[in-house]
Amino acid sequence: MNTFSFKSVLAASVFFVGATSCFAQDILVNSLKLNASEKSKENFKFTEVINLGTTSVKLQGSSGTCWSYSTNSFLESEMIRLGKQPVELSQIFSARNVYVEKGINYVRMHGAVTLGDGGALHDVINMYKKYGTVPREVYTGLNYGTDKNKFGEMAALIEGVLAAVVKNPNGELTPNWQKAYAAVIDSYLGTVPENFTYKGKSYTPQSFAKEVVGINPDEYVEISSFTTSPYYQKTTMMVPDNWSFDQVYNVKVNDMTDVIDNALKKGYTVAWATDVSEKSFSWKNGVAYVPTKKFDDMSAEEKADMFNGPKAEPEITPEMRQTAFDNYTTTDDHGMHIIGLAKDQTGKEYYIVKNSWGATNDYKGYLFVTKNFVKYKTTALLVNKGGIPTEIAKKLGV
Repeated sequence: MNTFSFKSVLAASVFFVGATSCFAQDILVNSLKLNASEKSKENFKFTEVINLGTTSVKLQGSSGTCWSYSTNSFLESEMIRLGKQPVELSQIFSARNVYVEKGINYVRMHGAVTLGDGGALHDVINMYKKYGTVPREVYTGLNYGTDKNKFGEMAALIEGVLAAVVKNPNGELTPNWQKAYAAVIDSYLGTVPENFTYKGKSYTPQSFAKEVVGINPDEYVEISSFTTSPYYQKTTMMVPDNWSFDQVYNVKVNDMTDVIDNALKKGYTVAWATDVSEKSFSWKNGVAYVPTKKFDDMSAEEKADMFNGPKAEPEITPEMRQTAFDNYTTTDDHGMHIIGLAKDQTGKEYYIVKNSWGATNDYKGYLFVTKNFVKYKTTALLVNKGGIPTEIAKKLGV
């Protein structure tokens, strides 16, 4: 697959002040517009095998908050699994707290870590554990006159503030910069409420998480697969948006889909971080797979036919997957939510995936993704421990 052109533009964009994840997300979405075939929907016949409970499809707007939208959707599905009435959780509450923590980390590291509004799946769990959560109706993050997220101006300002702090013009940092930095964020996203009323009862973010959402953040684990670290041990996830240097459990390639399959069968959904900047990922047609031929080697007819029905795929090996990480053809550019399993007319299995780009594609905000694509392009999975197969759980010690 040839993704060099887009990835080069995306990499270059992050060097401009303010043009970090929010603009990169816009570039990503726009880059996928031509990945479509004319008769895709009529040539695919999907049959649902598993379709677990979830809330409505959302729109993340012009912001690099896919990680927050996907993982909060995952938490909402966890509420459904637990027999609770799901609450639309504030994705921007999670993001706001991450931005504050990320800024502190950025200064502590003298500016030598990724900034921007991107993040990782574990960020939502970590912020939930530390700060709690609130309903979206309590904290929309829309404090600047728009009806959807548009983070470019805020990103430029907070980067400017942190750049000034790191220069240390006084020769010794004061504690005041943290207040100034948080004030910039809150001027755009709104001040976080210490208390709020929901359905006639008063809560704090922490009490709402405990009493209403009711999940235990310690029950969730993150996994990935690399040949560069020992299997079934923890390793630091070496991707730019892992600003907190969190660790994941390293498993074998086939273990990842085994975990997803087992989780879905037991009623657990899965949060999914992946690379979607691929010619074989069609947002318009709602299909993603791994072609047997590189895009540049395809004829014009083959390119036009890419999504017009099921196609053959190569076997995904650990070496193939690792090479893609090493040469930057796999990057951590998007997060989504795996909520089910389907089969096409040939019997091939696909995961049903919920996105956060609105209900604008052939399947109203959902996609069908092959298991081979997941094996090849996953950067991380977040799942409840109860969804992990017993043998893999034993190896991980969870």
